[in-house]
Amino acid sequence: MSKRILTKRERDVFELLIKNQSTRQISERLGISEKTVRNHISNVMQKLGVNGRAGAVVELLKLKELSL
Repeated sequence: MSKRILTKRERDVFELLIKNQSTRQISERLGISEKTVRNHISNVMQKLGVNGRAGAVVELLKLKELSL
């Protein structure tokens, strides 16, 4: 079994992000603050060594951590 890069919550955030949900919509859907959503996104970008949400999504798709 391959090691997963994302935590469950990070995965939840990015699955909503690729469905074109805003930070506010994600926070409301998951019951967390907008700041926490942004922190999850930043953490993933840092793990992947990318700049920007789009870069993170592309890398996660390449790594098969997300699917469309």
